[in-house]
Amino acid sequence: MTSTVPNAVQHTDAAAPPITMFGPDFPYAYDDFLAHPAGLGQIPATEHGREVAVIGGGLSGIIAAYELMKMGLKPVIYEADRIGGRLRTVGFDGCDPSLTAEMGAMRFPPSSTALQHYIDLVGLETRPFPNPLSPATPSTVVDLKGESHYAETIDDLPQVYRDVAEAWNACLEEGADFSDMNRALRERDVPRIREIWSQLVERLDNQTFYGFLCDSDAFKSFRHREIFGQVGFGTGGWDTDFPNSILEILRVVYTEADDHHRGIVGGSQQLPLRLWDREPQKIVHWPLGTSLSSLHDGEPRGAVTRLTRTAGNRITVTDATGDIRTFRAAVFTGQSWLLLSKIDCDDALFPIDHWTAMERTHYMESSKLFVPVDRPFWLDKDATTGRDTMSMTLTDRMTRGTYLLDDGPDRPAVICLSYTWCDDSLKWLPLSPKERMEVMLKSLGEIYPNVDVRSHIIGNPVTVSWENEPWFMGAFKANLPGHYRYQRRLFTHFMQDRLPEDKRGLFLAGDDISWTAGWAEGAVQTALNAVWGVMHQFGGATDATNPGPGDVFDEIAPVELPED
Repeated sequence: MTSTVPNAVQHTDAAAPPITMFGPDFPYAYDDFLAHPAGLGQIPATEHGREVAVIGGGLSGIIAAYELMKMGLKPVIYEADRIGGRLRTVGFDGCDPSLTAEMGAMRFPPSSTALQHYIDLVGLETRPFPNPLSPATPSTVVDLKGESHYAETIDDLPQVYRDVAEAWNACLEEGADFSDMNRALRERDVPRIREIWSQLVERLDNQTFYGFLCDSDAFKSFRHREIFGQVGFGTGGWDTDFPNSILEILRVVYTEADDHHRGIVGGSQQLPLRLWDREPQKIVHWPLGTSLSSLHDGEPRGAVTRLTRTAGNRITVTDATGDIRTFRAAVFTGQSWLLLSKIDCDDALFPIDHWTAMERTHYMESSKLFVPVDRPFWLDKDATTGRDTMSMTLTDRMTRGTYLLDDGPDRPAVICLSYTWCDDSLKWLPLSPKERMEVMLKSLGEIYPNVDVRSHIIGNPVTVSWENEPWFMGAFKANLPGHYRYQRRLFTHFMQDRLPEDKRGLFLAGDDISWTAGWAEGAVQTALNAVWGVMHQFGGATDATNPGPGDVFDEIAPVELPED
């Protein structure tokens, strides 16, 4: 068990298939698609070398570009900031280069099997991430209302925490058929997944996370709901998600996206950077030794400032240098709000219903602050109590979540002093990095009055507030109640035979288009959808033995709710 408040009924059959992000909205085996020896498909030789715009150099954009390059197309990547997007790993000025901070994605569940394909492809190593009460975490302190509890397992916490865990189990089982769906996802039983999920979508699309808890007899106690919001499950408190659609939360718990996390050794940004430089051995049209980097002379093009449709149903792209290029196909992988604000867009790019869906997209704010320290001093034992000097900390104070990250007892280490979301994140927005650090150290000093964290800090803090990042304007999408229809429009946009002819050729991809936003797996899956769409646009096809997401779409399409 890796969570402070455990997930519902855990699967204990060792022979059972592992859980993956196979559905529930679109139960397609992206991992099998990637692993198949026939590859992802091919395009006619007459189209080899054709340029395709890929707007955004985050994980989704780099994967889309990499796979399109392998098919023989020439991706032209536009990136406003840096390759990696929200896979952003930074160092600390003047400190050992091995000390890094993950400003965006920092922990990845084993159920992200399509993501794992690329992690393995580029030879990256992962290791367990020190979430609350996970086996990788020596100890956890839960500090609520001024009272602290030290724990190495959930059994070390007061009975009320186990009561809350049992309430969450009962709530999921009674209100969302957890065990049945978990079993169906493990067995990739598509008819059963669709049967369960279609009923839940219809019944729960208008329900908040908090309302779902309140409707459960198991959570009649306000105290239990409050503790659950502050401590939560998996990675910590979830009260900042309380206004969001319960469907978003069910996607997380069904697929164990919040469990058994692993971090990428050396930083997650290495993944897109290594794909950028990778020279695939199986490649069409291009000579061996070709990489995305070599096709771009080492640098992607800059920010896109204008997108329009031009004659022949082409997509015309203007970048920050004023350069204008026209493409038969383009993939947009940035956050969709950029199309409403930072980029001058032609209304004809999308049908009006898709514009509405993008405008309604709800983003979560998120802030982090890291400091480098001389060593993992938290592993020192207190002479009086015999406990760790400091622990992974969950609290209702300003810091909310504090993570301790080390690479061995004799090496410098890193503390994520605070990781917060939504309103908690907005509280930090006006403060400078050093002001943020001072408030955080004060909060931690109240929890650990005998620990002088400041004496171990060896460099300046690094911080991010994603809502204040001009090319992001938020951390990740999280649907509000009633947003299912909007999300369906965006996710299914790659199936462009359903669109008017004058609305085709520009494909949406990226984290916020996916059903599993906030997880890198969603960026990978939507990139592969867009690759299939571009291939189809150019008259290509998949191998009959390895049908792509578009080939089987009608059999497993997401539930369609009525508009009237």
